Amino acid sequence: MATTVVKLGSALVADDQGVVRDDVLAAVSEEIAKRSTHDERFVIVSSGAIACGLRELGITSRPTAMEELQAASAVGQGIVYRAWHEHLGRWGVRSAQVLLTFFDMAQRAHYVNARHTLATLLRWGVVPVVNENDTTTTDEISFGDNDFLAAQVAILVEARLLVLLTDTAGLYTADPRRDPAARLVSEVRDPSELRALEVGGSGSELGSGGMRSKVAAAEMVTGAGIPCVVASGTDREALATILEGGRAGTYFHARREREQSFKLWLRYAKPTRGELLVDAGAARALTERGSSLLPVGIVEVRGEFEPGDAVEIRHDGRVIGKGIVNYGSDELRRVCGLTSDRVRQLLPHASEEAVHRDYLVVLAP
Repeated sequence: MATTVVKLGSALVADDQGVVRDDVLAAVSEEIAKRSTHDERFVIVSSGAIACGLRELGITSRPTAMEELQAASAVGQGIVYRAWHEHLGRWGVRSAQVLLTFFDMAQRAHYVNARHTLATLLRWGVVPVVNENDTTTTDEISFGDNDFLAAQVAILVEARLLVLLTDTAGLYTADPRRDPAARLVSEVRDPSELRALEVGGSGSELGSGGMRSKVAAAEMVTGAGIPCVVASGTDREALATILEGGRAGTYFHARREREQSFKLWLRYAKPTRGELLVDAGAARALTERGSSLLPVGIVEVRGEFEPGDAVEIRHDGRVIGKGIVNYGSDELRRVCGLTSDRVRQLLPHASEEAVHRDYLVVLAP
């Protein structure tokens, strides 16, 4: 059973006044209905709750206070899902509202449970309509925008394709609204090719995304072996062409060397709680030999964390890795720089590795 994840940002779900764009939702729902067979399933990741909530409340500009955004989202969630439920229902497609938080992705047990729930809905022929649960998130624990959420969901359901629908035709070499010479990038084989380009800032006034976050989302899913397309959500032919296997917008090729789902989760979803500064020998062991990080190679511990938290590993001013630490910050400060024999004397029951190689991702050579 092949699954496609289709994500729509706030600018597509609602207009600048926060009114649901029924024409867009109707077109997407029709395409999904046409292709929702036994062998093809869909997940919709939909923004727009805050924009619609602000409209309902009569607030004309996006607040900055978290509690106000959460309140607006609480008002708007039902509006957005009801619109999707009605449009999909016209075609006989059943749907379900699924609200996820960063915590659901950052805690492994929640991550696995979310995967099982989505898999069950898909098996039942139900289209999950996913959004971030803005009403319970915080500044520190948030996806920031639904491009990242869509990438996580695509990996969760082992999608065949992630489609990021936006209000432009795809990724351009510059902002086409400001630069008439900007040209559409038709395909990307490695997201690193785009880092020198101006890929845009934030989106519409009521949105929080932007092209830069779409590139990051594409980098994430292509690393999991899932291709990604950024295309226009207002062009009715674009989604149909993509779902039929044709090209529209910007196509990001899946990378050949597929990274383990755990490592992708660790790299992108697990928040870091501290930093470990390591010496040159430890840096070489991690990046060149794929070794574990031992306390002897750590020269400084920054931040406060507990065993099981994620930490950044730094050398010479650069982040070279990220991993799950076996020590709390206080314990690690006691033993950093010490040999394994000395560590066992001070902490007889402690792990030999500060970060085991199976729970570590290298981020820089």
